[in-house]
Amino acid sequence: MGVRRAVFKLVGLCVLAGVLLAGVLFPAVGAMGVVSNRASDTVDSTSADLVQKDPPLLTTILDTNGNPLAHLFDQYRVLVAPDRIATTMKAAIVAIEDQRFYDHQGVDWRAAMRALITNTIQGKVAQGGSTLTQQYVKNYLTHVVATSKSEQAKAQEQSPARKLRELRIALQLENKLSKDEILARYLNTVPFGNGAYGIAAAAKTYFDTTADKLTVAQAALLAGIVNEPSGLNPERHPERALARRNVVIDEMAKQNRIPREVAEAEKKTPLGTRPDIGAPPNGCIGTGDAGYFCDYVIKYLEAAGFSKENLRRGGYTIKTTLDRDALTKAKKAVDAEVPPDTDHVANAMAIVKPGKDKHRVVALAANRTYGLDRDEHETTLGLPYAMQNLGAGSIYKLFTAAAALEKGMGINNSIAVPDTYVSEVFKGGAASCPGPAGAKKYCVRNAGDYSDRMSLQDALALSPNTAFVQLLERTSVSSAVDMAVRLGLRSLATVPAGEDPKKRPIGKFFAEQNLGSFTLGPTPTSTLELANVGATLASEGMWCPPSPIEQVLDRNGRPVALREDACEQVVPAGLANALTAGMSKDSTSGTARDAARAFGWNRPMAGKTGTTQEHKSSGFLGYTPQLAGAVFTFDDTPSPKTLCDPAGNAPPRPCNGGTFIYGGKSPARTWFAAMNGIGQDPGIMTDMETARLPGVEDRYAEGGSEAKVPNVVGLSEGFARTKLKNAGYEVSVSSTDSLKPKGTVLSQNPRGAALPGETISLVVSNGVAPTTTTEPPPPTPGPGGETGGPAPPG
Repeated sequence: MGVRRAVFKLVGLCVLAGVLLAGVLFPAVGAMGVVSNRASDTVDSTSADLVQKDPPLLTTILDTNGNPLAHLFDQYRVLVAPDRIATTMKAAIVAIEDQRFYDHQGVDWRAAMRALITNTIQGKVAQGGSTLTQQYVKNYLTHVVATSKSEQAKAQEQSPARKLRELRIALQLENKLSKDEILARYLNTVPFGNGAYGIAAAAKTYFDTTADKLTVAQAALLAGIVNEPSGLNPERHPERALARRNVVIDEMAKQNRIPREVAEAEKKTPLGTRPDIGAPPNGCIGTGDAGYFCDYVIKYLEAAGFSKENLRRGGYTIKTTLDRDALTKAKKAVDAEVPPDTDHVANAMAIVKPGKDKHRVVALAANRTYGLDRDEHETTLGLPYAMQNLGAGSIYKLFTAAAALEKGMGINNSIAVPDTYVSEVFKGGAASCPGPAGAKKYCVRNAGDYSDRMSLQDALALSPNTAFVQLLERTSVSSAVDMAVRLGLRSLATVPAGEDPKKRPIGKFFAEQNLGSFTLGPTPTSTLELANVGATLASEGMWCPPSPIEQVLDRNGRPVALREDACEQVVPAGLANALTAGMSKDSTSGTARDAARAFGWNRPMAGKTGTTQEHKSSGFLGYTPQLAGAVFTFDDTPSPKTLCDPAGNAPPRPCNGGTFIYGGKSPARTWFAAMNGIGQDPGIMTDMETARLPGVEDRYAEGGSEAKVPNVVGLSEGFARTKLKNAGYEVSVSSTDSLKPKGTVLSQNPRGAALPGETISLVVSNGVAPTTTTEPPPPTPGPGGETGGPAPPG
């Protein structure tokens, strides 16, 4: 009975085979014509895709030296041309999978019928009849066209319709492509197990070699694996894999593709696979210290118009601006100051290369390892580039200074520095401020002792709070916010991704609420954006987006245009150069002096320190004409605490009081360690030539005509008051002994330039002969070289 059933089944299948053959050769026959024509259209479309469309490819991210930084892929595959595939590989796959490949026209009817008969008699799939061309079609439909598991299952279903489709497409391909091209496309498409798709990936995965250098034994192993990648995995089933490899080698010899003596010698060799078989890390996890940079690259490209799917399937070569040497030194510096396992304290650094055509991100580093193990203090948050919820403190004073320069002030002009100041312009002050609740009162004080007045340049170095709050009154919060955005803090003008788009941007909120605290830097901060502010100033006021991309090439090596913001001149070069000069004393006589000396810094530079009110975060921005860098040290937990910085061998830590953290401590030390080196180890800038800072135009040194204070020395008090009031200034008067007529103005302060609204102090004669005079005390920095108060200045 079993034999009779097999015979009947065989007859039925032969009839079916005839129908299939008719469908292949005569698709529009009889009543099935309409359906078959529709199927024919689908076949033609798929056939065109197989000729023109490449499969998903590996995207590679490179550093500046051309070394791989990371890989992105859905399928680990690299295309290789036919002439870059070893002849041994071509011989091996043809020998074991389709020995009549060069004789048939896409379908081997003899083999197909033989397989049909054998499988029918045995009642199972014991023999395959598909040619390499048909297998290419099947693999293409499964691994390229199908985008879900259900679609993949449909592409592999055992049905006459699916088989008919493959047969017809295979026949069409043979008329469009050469045998060598079909073979190469097959080898570039099929999976070889262990995450490798295509022969190039397989050669790398199993043997750490290239497709054109595969030996007979290596090629035979890979050809054998194609039949059953999981069951013949040489890592899990080495004996089975070895046996299968030798079968392939025997077939190669039997078909005269290699000499028999070569076959016997190759069969005696071990498998020879690499010990770490597998695809490379996919994405940024596992890229070591470059994880943050890698993550920023992906986010930057997504903002520039690349989808996640496109990046993982497009086969791009992404040439980045990452300098490995700079990254290594930055990472060493952030770790030395704040070890990676320090609770509550993150230390992040961003370095940008200035330029008038591009601002290149050189390195992004943090003490936290980029990874997923929270127990090991790992994180995937963008510590060096993303907005953090804490502020950069008095670094923001530079934006107030820039706004003042724009309105006519010069860096040599003096500003008042009272010990305390109560502003009646701003609101949001402390509870200790006088007046009823909701009144426009904003109180601020200094912790150090200062002269009654100092130049804007000295104020940037010593960072007294009261001076900048008064300066903000003259310039306005909106002007300072606008300046911050223009120079590089672009996130202040946007709503964070994922939040309600109707929500007000942070900068707009501070401007509309007229909050004087803006100049003391309480707003969320991006370390990279701070560094890019330095790059803008070092580029003489030319802002460019902080780009990690040098060039993107498509799978064919052609450049791809990016959708990037264009560079723009955001402030005049003279203003940028003046602000650079204004910040040049920070490392010599300002709040970063001690850190600079500790690391032997002796180059011209511009810098600014910053610390927030409760000492939960602090930062340092420093730059030269060659490089700009920012460091941000902060509590990276959901509930930040006050941080102390005991220095010595002890890292910053949470505390209730003591030696608080300041921008001139851990952040500045990190910056100088990275740039100038630690001990005998050179820094990023050690071998660079010393570059001078640009000069300052008279307009920005002594002030512009729009801010010139009338000279009233020698006038009568009454006439002087009137003249100053008409020019927009407030007036205070004190008297002193002098032989000049009573009421004569002896001196005024400031002279030269001051913004309208400033108080001009007049000293008038009382008509009494003089006695003695005293010199004002020199300025004294506050704790740690910085001033303190309700909002620490640096």
